[in-house]
Amino acid sequence: MITADLHTHSFFSSDSSEPTENIVRAAYERGLKTICLTEHMDFDYPGGEFILDTDKYRAELARVRDMFAGKIEVLFGVELGLMDTLAPRLYEYTSGFDFDFIIGSSHLVDGADPYYPEYFGKLGDRNGILRYFESILANISVYDNFDVYGHLDYAVRYSRAKNYSPADYRDITDEIIKKLVSMGKGIELNTAGLKYGLGWAHPHPDLLRRCRELGIEIVTVGSDGHKAEHIAWEFEAAGEILKAAGYEYYAVFRERKPEFVKIT
Repeated sequence: MITADLHTHSFFSSDSSEPTENIVRAAYERGLKTICLTEHMDFDYPGGEFILDTDKYRAELARVRDMFAGKIEVLFGVELGLMDTLAPRLYEYTSGFDFDFIIGSSHLVDGADPYYPEYFGKLGDRNGILRYFESILANISVYDNFDVYGHLDYAVRYSRAKNYSPADYRDITDEIIKKLVSMGKGIELNTAGLKYGLGWAHPHPDLLRRCRELGIEIVTVGSDGHKAEHIAWEFEAAGEILKAAGYEYYAVFRERKPEFVKIT
């Protein structure tokens, strides 16, 4: 059983309308011991809708933490939208807050979000996925103030590639994994892929297994829930997925330091 959801969003993220206390209450009712809010902060997102008011967020988190004191641990996190051009701004931003946990994610590739059909319409499925992975490598080559890389093959969720095989992209994904290992970083198992009907969690089981083979030791588990009912989504399956890939432990970050929990 996984008892910590380290990727969640409330109404401080522009793609959620869920009150923060509802997210934490859902985690408590599902028997979790720990939840981390990881609100979106995406500089230069078209339209600017993913700029986080971090001071208000931190104050609200303190209030909710007091509400649930003694019931569930509530951690202070953020999900950074990484682009190689943003490195200086991201370093400046993260230096101003005492986050417990930082997810680095790729939501934009060359200014375009794979969520929207125009991305794959322009590039095609294979090139769109390849370009997504190339952008991850560029991001981590210039920026390192994060703890795990989120939903490593996120773009596939929105492609039309029904027969996606990580082996087709092994050259670039091996480079990414080796770079993350050299940086001492981890990845996350993101169960939103199961919610969206992919049939697998991010990253794909073959890619997750490759992460283990190449030396990624740190793996967190997150639902990427934006609604209360999505918290701890398919966490019953998450432990089995990790064990099948060769992992015996998952990690929980406090004050940016991982603590390893045995998968039971």
